[in-house]
Amino acid sequence: MEMAVKSAVLQNGETIAYRETGSGSKVLVLVHGNMTSSKHWDVLMEELQDSYKMYAIDMRGFGFSTYNQPVNSLKDFSEDIKLFVDQLGLTSFSMAGWSTGGGVTMQFAADYPEYVENVILVESVGIKGYPMYKKDADGAPLAGQFLTTKEEIACDPMQVAPVLQALENKDKEYYRTIWNLLIYTHRQPAPEKYEEYLDDMLTQRNLVDVDYSLVMFNISDEFNGVVNGTGAVRRIQAPVLVLQGDRDYVVPREMGEEIAKEIPGAKLVILPDCGHSPFVDCLDELAHHIRVFLDS
Repeated sequence: MEMAVKSAVLQNGETIAYRETGSGSKVLVLVHGNMTSSKHWDVLMEELQDSYKMYAIDMRGFGFSTYNQPVNSLKDFSEDIKLFVDQLGLTSFSMAGWSTGGGVTMQFAADYPEYVENVILVESVGIKGYPMYKKDADGAPLAGQFLTTKEEIACDPMQVAPVLQALENKDKEYYRTIWNLLIYTHRQPAPEKYEEYLDDMLTQRNLVDVDYSLVMFNISDEFNGVVNGTGAVRRIQAPVLVLQGDRDYVVPREMGEEIAKEIPGAKLVILPDCGHSPFVDCLDELAHHIRVFLDS
């Protein structure tokens, strides 16, 4: 099922694209990760459409959304979501964030607790962000030596510069190789859907800005090696479910464990034989845990 892409013009001048489906009294706002868009929620939305009303957004600079003003923090994305839900008149809903979207979701839940009924974090970035390290001559990361500026990040020879080149050249095969190595390691989407996902990935216009925002994200009470924590994690009041694959090669398991440790009452579920994309690796189990959590 292909969902129509709608759009909402925000007060800040950005146009946010989104997909909407489902029915029911409970509303779920879905926030995608880096290198993707709302498109990548499609199979989960189909699975849950009889249970919940869902809105999956394309964050600024992804998918069909505009990128008029560059982002410098995950809070910039969460403020877009605030403008979006106000535009649509959504005042009480649950949120699910995947990977980078998990950080955006945590920031929103900390800043606007009165809006958020439940929080679901799927292979989420941790409360201390996602560090990027300087590299030695062989490309190996240098422990304790962090990239801290957009200029440094853009020149990173392993994680960023090749991806920027692939984006410029619309090189789907490079993206396929990366995703097969890191994400679709055991299972892959159906061939036609995989091609759609790859086409979607190549729409990204904000890679360096997102990587910088992940480096600078820190809602803990501690220094993360780059910036001091804001302590915002203590303002998250909604019940939190942390879903972490046991073989996620993108987000270390320790990040999920730290989220669950630092948010009182948060529940951590380890998904067996699952990588960074449970939508592909264990869709039925993912949907089951979401239903149990939201309906309990």
